[in-house]
Amino acid sequence: MRKAGVLLSISSLPSKYGIGCFSKEAYEFVDFLCSAKQSYWQILPLGPTSYGDSPYQSFSSFAGNPYYISLEDLISEGILDKNLCDNTDFGTDCSQIDYQKLYQARFGLLHTAYKKSDFLNEEKFKKFEAENDFWLDDYAMFMMLKWMNNGLSWMEWDEPLKKHDKIALTNLAEKYSDEILFWKVLLHLRLKHLLN
Repeated sequence: MRKAGVLLSISSLPSKYGIGCFSKEAYEFVDFLCSAKQSYWQILPLGPTSYGDSPYQSFSSFAGNPYYISLEDLISEGILDKNLCDNTDFGTDCSQIDYQKLYQARFGLLHTAYKKSDFLNEEKFKKFEAENDFWLDDYAMFMMLKWMNNGLSWMEWDEPLKKHDKIALTNLAEKYSDEILFWKVLLHLRLKHLLN
């Protein structure tokens, strides 16, 4: 029997906040596919994108892309203010993704959500950390180091960091523990909203 489907990246879904994500529009699109008797929805990789924002160039095979966290969900949970999101500059052309503005705006809002939330005390977050400890700490440390080095490639970092010097990493993990937790919470948030 023949079956039909579509290829559509999550990023291409409609959104008022710069990029398609796992918001109500994603669920509405699934309903549309069902009503159109489509059997498949093929998407592009969901990992966090690196320089150039290609879904095929990701920092992790386990982590999810923070761009796909629904800001609408965070607003409805009272973690983000709707006026703040509505007045954030995601670009002027809603048919195009302005990745430079998206990067600055999205992560600014996600930092605000992290500061206002109480995720660290949730049992679900603790469970998420425990179940993913085989990769989560290294990923969060790597992303903190990328942030600390203004997005430079790891090949341009200081020698102790490039060589994964244990003492240097331990010192930085203590100094930037909040930033490391931010990256962990982002991954928990993305998974939480995806499964709700």
